[in-house]
This record gives sequence, structure tokens and C-alpha cells, in this order.
Amino acid sequence: MAEVALEGVTKVYPGGVTAVRDASLAVRDGEFMVLVGPSGCGKSTLLRTVAGLEEVTAGTVRIGGRVVNDVAPRDRDVAMVFQDYALYPHMTVAGNLSFGLRMRGLPAAEIGSRVAEAARTLGLEGLLDRRPRELSGGQRQRVALGRAIVRKPAVFLFDEPLSNLDAGLRAELRAEIKKLHGRLGTTTIYVTHDQVEAMTLGGRIAVLRDGVIQQLGEPLELYDRPANRFVAGFLGAPPMNFLAGTFARRDGGAFFSDGHAWIRLPDGAAQALAGREGCPIELGIRPERLAMAASPAGAAAESGLEAKVEVVEPLGSGTIVRLATPRQHLTVTVEAHRTVRVGEIAWLSAPPEHWHVFDGQSGRAVGPGG
Repeated sequence: MAEVALEGVTKVYPGGVTAVRDASLAVRDGEFMVLVGPSGCGKSTLLRTVAGLEEVTAGTVRIGGRVVNDVAPRDRDVAMVFQDYALYPHMTVAGNLSFGLRMRGLPAAEIGSRVAEAARTLGLEGLLDRRPRELSGGQRQRVALGRAIVRKPAVFLFDEPLSNLDAGLRAELRAEIKKLHGRLGTTTIYVTHDQVEAMTLGGRIAVLRDGVIQQLGEPLELYDRPANRFVAGFLGAPPMNFLAGTFARRDGGAFFSDGHAWIRLPDGAAQALAGREGCPIELGIRPERLAMAASPAGAAAESGLEAKVEVVEPLGSGTIVRLATPRQHLTVTVEAHRTVRVGEIAWLSAPPEHWHVFDGQSGRAVGPGG
């Protein structure tokens, strides 16, 4: 059993700085859980409380059903991989892989078997006699992963392990980590500030802000139904567009209005806002959900936004178009070979069900979302 359960975990540092506030999280046996959020949100601190590297101020940490608040890190049956590879420079790859096992007094035959298995799994067979200075960044991170694998722990803990690598190596090792989890099935908690890593790796994702878990769910659940404006804006590349205005009624319908545009609201949000005419709201729309037409006639009824093209960014797989309206700037993604010119006027629109509505004061989602 390797479930990890955090119950009301709070961490306050000397001086009164609260890094984590009343965090409760249940990581299932064999699950790949990602903790994601901006720098300083408390995600690494939360991971370190599981590892035993930080004492909790309040709350309970359980691993495999056992309370481990007062259990030393070495006795928690977890293995941690850091952003810094933390390899011993004077040891070979084989020496680095086997060091922890030798310290635990395992028989030489078992150590050799575990090291050989990890080397095969991570493609390190030809590197066992090299020292860290003779390895690339990606190879060093593979050794760090291997050092965790050979321990065969109940839980893997990853603290931004790919941050020091270039984009190509990050993508390659992301895939390797995902395959590795599929092969081993070990309960894993992975910390990152990179929402792409979170979306591609996580079976479930916990989004943190200012030490508080904002939302927990599967990647597409968070992407399609964000609980608040922060989650909506944090997940997605390019990020979600936001428009600030008020809730208004016109001709019997429910609308968003910013004094320039009128956009019909989805039915669920309209019902939730009943009787609150004039209250501040924000609309959110994903760049890929916005349609871009050359004239008002090509825009969806009652949701057209006139905008001027300011920047065109071809990516090969698609094109990012940045536009300006009288009230704000918006981003749209279009097909790769569509011709778009800087300075042209376009009309942007989307069906009501694709718009997300957020309370203008609390930031909470209004209605079921788009």
C-alpha cells in the first residue's frame, strides 16, 4: 500500500511566513500526481513535508496508512529526485547508482542486479564507468532517476527535475518519466511550475497559489472547467483571454457588457447570475475557441468583437494572432497556412457555451463553465 494522504497540512516558517495553508490531498496507490503553480506557491514545501525534509506546523502526513509526521526521512520509504542532480562527482555512474544500496547493507549480488536493471531501463548501460563531468545534462538526470529507481521505494518524489534542461531534452525526459511510471506503477508526486509538464504527465493535477490548493482534478477537467480565474489563466498555452465588464440584460437575454461589446452568456451562468444585473463579471475564452472572420457577417450572432491585428506569430503547426480591441488585447490561434496581416481588421466570436464566466470580485467560476 503506497497511498499518500495529507490532512490539513500547514507549514509556517519562523517569522510568520505561511508557505502551505490547510492542504488536504489524497494520492492514490500507483497514481501520478502533479503539484503545479508559480514560484513561491508552496508546492515544493508540500513535497518536502511528504519526504520529511520539512516538519509540518499542523496537520497529518500519512504514507501507506501510517502517520509519518515524526518518522525520519530515511524511514519513510520514499525516493526523491531534485532539480539539482546531486551526483557524487568522484564516483562513476555505477557508483552513484549503487551508493544508497551499499549504505543500507544490501548484498553485492542484489546491488549489481538492481543497478543493471536501472541502467537497462534508462539507457545507461554504456555509461556506467563514466563520471558525472563526462555526461550531458540529460544523462546526469537519468542517473539521478536511476538512483531513485534502484531503491524500489513506495513513493517517488520529483522536485522540478527537468528545470535545468533545454526544451528538447525536457520533452524527451518527460516522455521517459511517463513511460517509466507506466512500467513501474509506483506512486509518484511531481512538482513543477511548467503547466505543459503538468498537463502531459499528471493523472491528476493539484494547482496551488499562495500555499492553498485551488483545484484538484484530471488535466482536461481543469482545462475545460476551471474552478476560478487563477486556474483558468494558469493552465493553457497561449493562456486564456479575459474580458472585464458587467452582467446585463437586453431583449430578454443575459449578456456580458463592457460598454463596447455585448456577448451572450452561457445558460448556466445566466441562471446563476439571475437578479444580479450590474454586478462585475469577467469572461474567459481559450485562444483556440475564438473564430476570426474578416467581416461582421462571418462572426457568430451576438458575440462579435471587432479587433485589429497587431502581431502574427507562425509556429508551423499553427499561427498565434494577437489583436487589440478598444478595451483589451486578445489572442487567437488559427490554422498554420491561413494568411493574416498586421493591421487588418477582424471579427472575433465564439458560441455562448465556449465562454467561461467568473465573478468579478471573488474570481470564482459562475455556472458550469464552457
